[in-house]
Amino acid sequence: MDTTVFPIQMGIDTVYAIRGEGVILIDGGSPHQIGRLKEGLAKAAIKPKEIRLIVLTHGHWDHIGSVKDVKDLTGAKVLLHQRDMHRLDEVHPSQPPGLTPWGKVLIALLKIYSRFIRIPAFEVDIVAGDQEISLAEYGIPGKVIPTPGHSWGSVSVLLDSGEAFVGDLAMNQLPMRRAPGLPIFGDDMQAVKDSWRKLLDMGAKTVFPGHGKPFQVGELAKTRSL
Repeated sequence: MDTTVFPIQMGIDTVYAIRGEGVILIDGGSPHQIGRLKEGLAKAAIKPKEIRLIVLTHGHWDHIGSVKDVKDLTGAKVLLHQRDMHRLDEVHPSQPPGLTPWGKVLIALLKIYSRFIRIPAFEVDIVAGDQEISLAEYGIPGKVIPTPGHSWGSVSVLLDSGEAFVGDLAMNQLPMRRAPGLPIFGDDMQAVKDSWRKLLDMGAKTVFPGHGKPFQVGELAKTRSL
């Protein structure tokens, strides 16, 4: 089964519409970005109601900020890992620890900014656990895979063809990184590396990060970080 990937910029995040026999969406974008999603779907010739599932790679504010609006628009189910469900109850979005010197600086700035962020409440329809979830029933040849590290509830979508949609398990955009690399902030760097080894063993070839342009997985090897 062939698939087509449509990147859509929603604030500082890139979300991905994936069309196979059905359509799913990866992540929900930054807050107040529903207009950009509508524009992106129109360019991709995707009707909102075609989207049957929204896979949240993790629960940080910039990946769930517009989920309520997206769900209202599409009627799609929402999937989030159980270890990130607590983030939906936060009055002010929490920030992960910095994993690099620049990551610590950036997180300190984001903590100031996040005081003014409010995430509209939404319902999670599928609470993922630590088992893989097939996407076959949604018309997509691939699966949702637990890949903790950036957050303990991070997941990735790996298509049978090797495209890996990893959220913030990798970054490829300023002000985070100048070039492809591992996250500069997260819950546990060793867990990040372990998750990447799992994805590599499962055949990941092309990486689609939540921040920045896609790249070949070999770019990570160049950084000597895995």
